[in-house]
Amino acid sequence: MSFIKIAAFALVATLTQSLPSTAHSFTIGELVIDHPYARATPPNAKVAGGYLTITNNGDEADRIFGASTDFAERVEIHKMAIENDVMKMSPVPEGVEIPARGSVQLMPGSFHLMFMSISTQLNEGDVQKVTLEFEKAGKVEVELSVEGFKRRRSEDMHKKKGMSDEKAMNGDMKMDHKAAE
Repeated sequence: MSFIKIAAFALVATLTQSLPSTAHSFTIGELVIDHPYARATPPNAKVAGGYLTITNNGDEADRIFGASTDFAERVEIHKMAIENDVMKMSPVPEGVEIPARGSVQLMPGSFHLMFMSISTQLNEGDVQKVTLEFEKAGKVEVELSVEGFKRRRSEDMHKKKGMSDEKAMNGDMKMDHKAAE
């Protein structure tokens, strides 16, 4: 093997080891939790959202009903919906069912984890431990990667929910804060 090929191989191996891993998954029983993440928060933020995909490879439905972490006083499962151009967010105390042989995505603009009274700023590149609680599978600790806010995701969410980019970006979207209390 030539020196150039060896040097190139070594360079590629070094670079790929130093890159952060963006895809990560955790398994408990028949459940696979893919890519748990949160978005970076501004200083003094009191809340943060958590997102992930749960795939149930089993023959029985399960339910995520809670979570806990050291960086938040409490964690709730929330649902977000836009009704008449008003964004409403509310807790879902009964949790979210993961159907047998199906998947559920907790994502911006839909079901998500809501970290309440956070004690630290979440910075891009951080990793936070979160314990997820399932009705049948039990508890599993996952690592929540903190990602930077990506405007494209926000724009895609508004398009998905039937809101034009202009309306969302111009501040014409209203939020019902009472629904989240």
